[in-house]
Amino acid sequence: MLLVTAVGPLGPIKAAADAFDALDPSPVDAVSWFEEGQGKFRLELYAETQDAADEACTVITEVSPKLTPNVAELEDADWVAMSLDGLPAVRAGRFVVAGAHSLGRIHGGRTKVWIEASEAFGTGHHGTTLGCLMMLEEELRRRRVRNVLDVGAGSGVLAIAAAKMGAHATAVEIDRRAAMIMDENVANNDIGARVRVIAGDGARFAKGGHDLVFANILMRPLIRLAPLLVKSTAPGGTLILSGLLTKQEPLIRLAYGGRGMVLKRRFRREAWSTLVFTRPKREKHA
Repeated sequence: MLLVTAVGPLGPIKAAADAFDALDPSPVDAVSWFEEGQGKFRLELYAETQDAADEACTVITEVSPKLTPNVAELEDADWVAMSLDGLPAVRAGRFVVAGAHSLGRIHGGRTKVWIEASEAFGTGHHGTTLGCLMMLEEELRRRRVRNVLDVGAGSGVLAIAAAKMGAHATAVEIDRRAAMIMDENVANNDIGARVRVIAGDGARFAKGGHDLVFANILMRPLIRLAPLLVKSTAPGGTLILSGLLTKQEPLIRLAYGGRGMVLKRRFRREAWSTLVFTRPKREKHA
């Protein structure tokens, strides 16, 4: 594992970090930045190979020419998990998402979702995951959610949160390592009877009848999967899409609006957007 770092003012550091969030695929496994001193900020990236580290350096210098990236080799360890270790609990409406180190200190009536830091995306800290949780909260205020599909489920946080509120969820993850981690998270939360984890291509499981569908992935796969995701959403059901930069909203609205979906709500956090569509109960036919 290689650590790529750069130190500089907030503007260039944040611009470089945002650039990696927008890459698909990204050459790095984890991105973080933090204040190191008065007016000085530090960017840290974790790369598996030297080629990936070199590519990361190129991205940094292209996006923020004032930054000088450095590369250092690290001892073998789970640096992705360690970079996330100690993250504070995330509160989203009735939900609180955290690792065991934080959950034990949380009291009150919130619904606890136990997710340990790992290489599977979805601890609740990213604006897209938070947006999906907040939009789930809004759905639960309006109605009972019974049948959930989560495409690109990552850690399984969204499926687990829905299941804790009484839904039955199918969580699809093409990355088999992430699916294994999701299985662990489902077991930790003691809701195995309510969450079905599918490792690999879940297209054959994404049939109609789901009253709530999540897809927190990226713009290109969201557009490519539009026919499948619309079909998976029951008439009158809700489709929550995220993994989007705010500037990418128009393309998603075009892709799904053209298939009869109606945009109802939008959640924005920093540069990220979460869009909530409904499928009309009575669809127009040409």
